[in-house]
Amino acid sequence: MPRNAAVLKSWLAKKIEQAGDPEANSSSWHSVIRDFQRLIEDTPEIYKGFHEMFTQIPPDHEDDPTGQPQVENYMSMLNLFDVIISEAPAWHYDPENPTANNLVGFPINAVLDWPMGTDAGYAMFINPAVNAQLKKMFDVWSTYLTSYASTEVLSDSDNGWFSPSAMEQLPDFASTYVCDPDDPSGHYGFTSWDHFFTRLFQPGQREIDPELVDNDAIVHSACESTVYRVAYDVQPRDRFWIKGQPYSVIHMLNNDPYAPAFVGGAIFQAFLSATKYHRWHSPVTGVIVKTVQVPGTYYAESPTESFDDERGADPAGPNLSQSFITSVAARCLIFIRAKDPRIGLMCFVAVGMAEVSTCQTTVKEGDTVVKGQEIGMFHFGGSTHCLLFRPETNIQIDDQYIPKSDTGSPEVHVKAAIAWVGDKPYN
Repeated sequence: MPRNAAVLKSWLAKKIEQAGDPEANSSSWHSVIRDFQRLIEDTPEIYKGFHEMFTQIPPDHEDDPTGQPQVENYMSMLNLFDVIISEAPAWHYDPENPTANNLVGFPINAVLDWPMGTDAGYAMFINPAVNAQLKKMFDVWSTYLTSYASTEVLSDSDNGWFSPSAMEQLPDFASTYVCDPDDPSGHYGFTSWDHFFTRLFQPGQREIDPELVDNDAIVHSACESTVYRVAYDVQPRDRFWIKGQPYSVIHMLNNDPYAPAFVGGAIFQAFLSATKYHRWHSPVTGVIVKTVQVPGTYYAESPTESFDDERGADPAGPNLSQSFITSVAARCLIFIRAKDPRIGLMCFVAVGMAEVSTCQTTVKEGDTVVKGQEIGMFHFGGSTHCLLFRPETNIQIDDQYIPKSDTGSPEVHVKAAIAWVGDKPYN
């Protein structure tokens, strides 16, 4: 989600105009949207919540992300959902600022940005029935995003992913990713939006330094990402919903029997933007102990990142809730026992943010993996991930990958050396 409210205002105004009149359109909505309407209207507490999440938006915030017209009620919301699930996310081109990264990578999140910051919105988006219906809606959308029809946004038109402004954000695309720039269709050889989204690096890109390949004391980056936070001495249970969003290990790991082993340990968290590579790679050589799919929320936002009298509401509030969602969002856990006993058991946590509802693992219990080997991927949007280490591991995180107030959040390439045990094994 962009932090510039004007970008959301422009994008959403166009979508509202495209969607038309919700009352006139409701009879022709996709069946999954009509099911969502019935859930809201037939369940008293949900009906109340989906009214109040719009009325609770402070008057001085209403126009910031949406302008006029705005999303006024749940019928307008559903009308927009019906449009969104029938198309792929396009590149958002602004002719007044043609090289800016104005991508709205989470279109449903953009519709819900202000409502999810209200008390009623929080209550609704942690509701199991609401999340189950959202999952059904995402499944319908994913069917479209894996179809050839979704390649309509893979073009060099102004709002296409191969347009000049998009290529500014995806430099050297043809030499970086596996694709076919001579494809006569103009889709670079991609057969669906999801095929493009889960694209592969060209051989030779993002490889582990040959001098470090055989050193099992080194931990490598699992994702192409931007570091969000590094934390130590994490607690078993903490108030993850308060300011600062401390990690709550037992909740993060969904009460798994292995969770107590990580209490007092360290966490490295980094997020993936919508323009980045979205596959996961093993940070160590070792054995897959187990994988766990955890159902959860999609639009629950930290209450501390909603509306604030001093700073106003931040359009990027969902982005700023990344620690919070490690305890509540839909996610996947991959426990790995590293070959180096000083690292031992560690855990990779893939967290689905918003409409990124699919965390796909490509390994299973008992598999032997070498560091850098693919272990899974996200589908359909940007997201966040964590590496968890036990306290006895005594992990040393490379200082260049620790966020600092003066330099901000560092970028980290997938497979880059980011941490170690023992003496530092590289310069």
